[in-house]
Amino acid sequence: MADEPIDAGPRVDQLELESVTGDLPAGFETLRAEALAEGFRHIERLGAEWASRTTRFDREGEALLAARLNGVLAGIGGLTIEPVIPGALRMRRFYVRWQFRLGGVGRKLATALLERTGDTHRPITVNANTASVAFWESLGFKPDPRDGHTHVLSPEEP
Repeated sequence: MADEPIDAGPRVDQLELESVTGDLPAGFETLRAEALAEGFRHIERLGAEWASRTTRFDREGEALLAARLNGVLAGIGGLTIEPVIPGALRMRRFYVRWQFRLGGVGRKLATALLERTGDTHRPITVNANTASVAFWESLGFKPDPRDGHTHVLSPEEP
């Protein structure tokens, strides 16, 4: 008897990334509720800032990306101008729904945002919560707890 194939769930190579420019993506309210239930308020802030038009990720170098697997919103993340460090960018409002974690969704989303910078000579900061420190450090971010962030990805040397 042949072994039955094991369904490993959605594959990260099926992940679709889309720029968010108009309305927040379909499924955002579910993502927001799940984040809030986990004690993460930054997605609530994203919704409020988006609605008030105070943060739209639309300045030079900024982006907000939604990640979907099989049409389901799996995560969201953005890159903005760092308000404290001149010339730097900041990872913001980054969240992957719990059922999509450890499957590469966060890494693909973060990598896509980093690739969008097109400029390896700008520092990028992130304010990582305790549970995500290992993730950000695996992407090359180094501990640097100051000025409202916990980590920085330093520019490559020319």
